Amino acid sequence: MCLGMLACGLSANAEGVLDRVAKGGALVIAHRDASIPFSYVVDGKPVGYAMDLCLRLADQVRKVTGMPNMEVKYLQVTSANRVEMVKSGKADLECGSTTNNAARRRDVDFTFAHFITGARILVKSTGKVERVEDLEKKKVVSTKGTTPLAAVEQMNRARYLQMNIVAAPDHGAAFDMVQKGEADAFVMDDVLLAGLASSSADPKEFKIVGRFLTTEPLAIMLPKGDAAFKSLVDAEMRRLISSGEINKIYDKWFSKPIPPKQRTLNLPASYLLKDFWKYPTDQLPG
Repeated sequence: MCLGMLACGLSANAEGVLDRVAKGGALVIAHRDASIPFSYVVDGKPVGYAMDLCLRLADQVRKVTGMPNMEVKYLQVTSANRVEMVKSGKADLECGSTTNNAARRRDVDFTFAHFITGARILVKSTGKVERVEDLEKKKVVSTKGTTPLAAVEQMNRARYLQMNIVAAPDHGAAFDMVQKGEADAFVMDDVLLAGLASSSADPKEFKIVGRFLTTEPLAIMLPKGDAAFKSLVDAEMRRLISSGEINKIYDKWFSKPIPPKQRTLNLPASYLLKDFWKYPTDQLPG
């Protein structure tokens, strides 16, 4: 009897996303509130580049499972809890600005990268900071649970810069600290910094400086070990890339005016991203 109950329990736990959807379940998409332009909230609705990609994936799930009326539920997550939400099964896809690295791949799977960026420094335009060395003994903020936070902490120790490093709960809070003069600099992926600055009242009040402190391949997270679901997601991402459809989605968010301010980021796809899309893979260093 005990063995039978254990077998039933393992079988229930092994149910994949596609199996659940085929039985009438919803697809749960995790999103961010201020990861502009990847995943953020406008008028109560999650929007962004990564969100558009995830909605394409949701359409493919509907097609494969034969469930055209499949419901999509949204779950707002933070930098600190996003991995756990996917690992624990509370979210099926995390659609934001999450770096695919070896540490996270122990807990979750990733599909192919949709963006490659790096951490730089956002400061007030009137300031004299131009490189990381200029942050010596200054107050620096980054976002809790991110690779840029870990990178700046490591650099602070290695170079003995004596920075006062603060971890903010989210990107918006970190940006507000610089805006209000509560921090001298915000270290984060340069594209996210550009998005936050563009949505502020006066984008010219800020500048992004310094060399890349990290290289960040950003990708959509999904549950670890769900081979059928990952195969579907990878296949659809590969189709979007090989067909060039992803370029149109990219241009919509990086080359054209975006909500809520209808300002343009003017960030064409980098040569690194274009080269990566020639041979997309989910196994990346770091």
